[in-house]
Amino acid sequence: MTLKACTLYARNDLRVDEIEKPDRQGCEVLVAVSHGGICGSDLHYFQHGGFGPVRVREPLILGHEISGTVLEVPPEAGELAIGDKVAVSPSRPCHTCHHCSREEFQHCENMRFLGSARTFPHVQGGFRSQICVPAEQCHRVGAGTSLAHAACAEPLAVCLHAALQAGDLAGKKVLVTGAGPIGALCVAVAARGGADEIIVTDLFDFTLSKALQMGATGGINVRTSPHDLEKYCAERGLFDVVFECSAAAPAILGAIAAVRPRGTIVQVGVAGSLNLPINAIVGKEITFQGTHRFHPEFAEAVALIDSKAIDVSPILTQTFSVDDAISAFEAATQRESAVKVQLIFNP
Repeated sequence: MTLKACTLYARNDLRVDEIEKPDRQGCEVLVAVSHGGICGSDLHYFQHGGFGPVRVREPLILGHEISGTVLEVPPEAGELAIGDKVAVSPSRPCHTCHHCSREEFQHCENMRFLGSARTFPHVQGGFRSQICVPAEQCHRVGAGTSLAHAACAEPLAVCLHAALQAGDLAGKKVLVTGAGPIGALCVAVAARGGADEIIVTDLFDFTLSKALQMGATGGINVRTSPHDLEKYCAERGLFDVVFECSAAAPAILGAIAAVRPRGTIVQVGVAGSLNLPINAIVGKEITFQGTHRFHPEFAEAVALIDSKAIDVSPILTQTFSVDDAISAFEAATQRESAVKVQLIFNP
C-alpha cells in the first residue's frame, strides 16, 4: 500500500509525496486517515507561505481537521480498539506550563498543534494516509457516523468555544458576519443555543444559502444589497451578540454599528492590524471579545456530530482524492461555490 502526504514546500508549492509508515511510539495510536478538511489557515500557508509572522521554513504536511479508523492501539489506550472510527483532535498541550495549570490549554506555551509552522521544527499535520497520535487525541464516533462529518469536529469546536465567550444565547438576536465554514457552524451553535433571530452576512448567495440550511433565520448579501443591514443599526443597534467570522474591516465596522449598547462582539476571524472606532466601542459599552481555538470543546463537538444534534452536511460542498490535492485547494479558494472542501486519503 502506498502512503501519501500533502506537503507544502513553499508558497504555491504543494506536492503529494509518498511517505513511509509512521513509527508508533509508546502510547500512540496509529490511525488510517479518512477525511481531512481544508481550513483557512491551510489556504494561507498554500497561497502566502504562512500568515502574520509565521512562515514555512521546512516542508510541512498540512491539515488539522481529520478523522479516520484505528489501525493499532497500545495496551493503555483505554476503550479504543482496532477498527474504531475516530475524530482526531489536533491540539496537544503540554499540561505543565502556567497556562495549562490554569486549564487554559488553548494558550499552552508548548502547544503541539497539527500542521503548524509556529515552531521549528514544524509540527507535521494530518493530511496523510496514516498518522500516530496519543490516545487522548482520538475521540470515538459511532459506526453510523460519517467520517466526513467527524472531520468537522475541529471547526465546530472553534465555534463552541466562541459561543462560550458570548454567554447564554437563548432568546438573543445574533448577527454572524461571514458565511464560510466557521460562520455557518457559528450559526448552527447559535440555533442550538436557542437564539431568537440569527442573521448572517456574506458576499455570496451560495454561502448564504448554506448558512440558512444551518439554522440562520435570514441572510444579507452585503455585496449586492449593501444597505440591508442598516435597519438593524436603528436605536444604536439591535443585535445582542455578533460572531464576527470574516476578519474584514467593513464587516467589523458594520458589527460595531449593529450591536446594541452593552452588546457583545466575539471576534472569531483573524486578521492583521485594523483601525477601529474606539469611541463607538466605549460609547456603547460594547464587549469586544477575542476567542482562540478550543480544548474541552472538541469532545463536545464530536458528541454533537455523533448524536446528529448538529448536522454538518450542508457545509460539505466538495470532496477530492489526495492525488488531486492542488485542485482541492484551488476549489477551496472559490468562495462563491465552496464552503468546506475535504480531501479523502483512505476511502
